Amino acid sequence: MDVSQSHLLLKRPVTIKAVVTPRWKEEAQQQLQTQINQLDSQLQQLEMQGQRAISEIQKQSLQPPGPQVMQQIDNIQIQVNQKKSEFLEQKNQLLQQLQQVQMIDLNDEVNHGQIEGFFKVEPGDNLIQKMQVEILLRDGIVEEIRGEI
Repeated sequence: MDVSQSHLLLKRPVTIKAVVTPRWKEEAQQQLQTQINQLDSQLQQLEMQGQRAISEIQKQSLQPPGPQVMQQIDNIQIQVNQKKSEFLEQKNQLLQQLQQVQMIDLNDEVNHGQIEGFFKVEPGDNLIQKMQVEILLRDGIVEEIRGEI
């Protein structure tokens, strides 16, 4: 095999960026709002499940409830409160993201994630330059490919 025709196929991360458009902002806000609504729903379900579990224990126990029953009820309440705290923290993060989306200016570029792509490298290529590739999207359509393909 001729050495001058040797090449290697490598994998590289490709950064995806999106141009902020009215459509992008609307979709991002809707997505975040949907996630917030789902968390609210999960919070309500958690509360109801906790109350049902406590009611069930109270129905099955003697009146007045003994120390073991009270401990079970306390444990359920602690678990519910811990999970509720996690949900509220997630909701707070989503609300902050929603606020950030609302403040982004139109035509700004925002990171939209990464994918992996393959590329060919040959002797004499600048590997650093070949590793730095970005795709710019406008409303889901590739507008520009930046870097060495």
